[in-house]
Amino acid sequence: MADEETPDYTLTLEDGTVVHTSREFTGCGRAVYANGEVYDGDFDEGVRHGKGTYWYRNGDVYTGQFQENEKHGMGRLVYTGGTSAQGSTYHGQFKEGEKHGQGTYKYNNGDVYSGDWAKGRKHGRGTYVYEDGSSLEGKWKEGSLMAGTWTLPSGVRFLGDFKENKPFGEGKWEMPCRQGHTVSGKYVHSRAPTEEGQEAVDDNLSLRFIPHDT
Repeated sequence: MADEETPDYTLTLEDGTVVHTSREFTGCGRAVYANGEVYDGDFDEGVRHGKGTYWYRNGDVYTGQFQENEKHGMGRLVYTGGTSAQGSTYHGQFKEGEKHGQGTYKYNNGDVYSGDWAKGRKHGRGTYVYEDGSSLEGKWKEGSLMAGTWTLPSGVRFLGDFKENKPFGEGKWEMPCRQGHTVSGKYVHSRAPTEEGQEAVDDNLSLRFIPHDT
């Protein structure tokens, strides 16, 4: 997604007056930038500052708060451009142009993440609900779940450590259909046997759950 334009622009005021020299303008207006992007909202001495709506040239639309030309504060970003995010939406807090703070991202495949963000990534406490009803809930770091709970549609849950959003390390399974039965153990990655002298690659990795002795 393109960054918001900051070069010269043509400004149309609320009364229809067109201003070509607008660097010192404070108030509400509609700016058309050289690349075709448009901003309609508040200005402070010629920069976007306050509430407004920004239309990107790829079709994405942001409505919310701005500070010194950047998305900053509460806002809603709708992805309509021709990218993999097309049809997705984010509603929440921004800081210096990036998702930062509390927010909800609705993916175009039906998945939803609600929780903390930092510098555009899931970071902190949050819950990711998949379209099939399963979910990941817990502590996230730089976009991935580190520790928490994976709940399946059946109600079966895994509680423990994660790596790249998959169980890894210590944890336990809870099976409500078996009267609160739990199985504690450890997830480990193991490599499939390879020919002698051949380096194992990621395709040879498998995930195994090893129960602790009871």
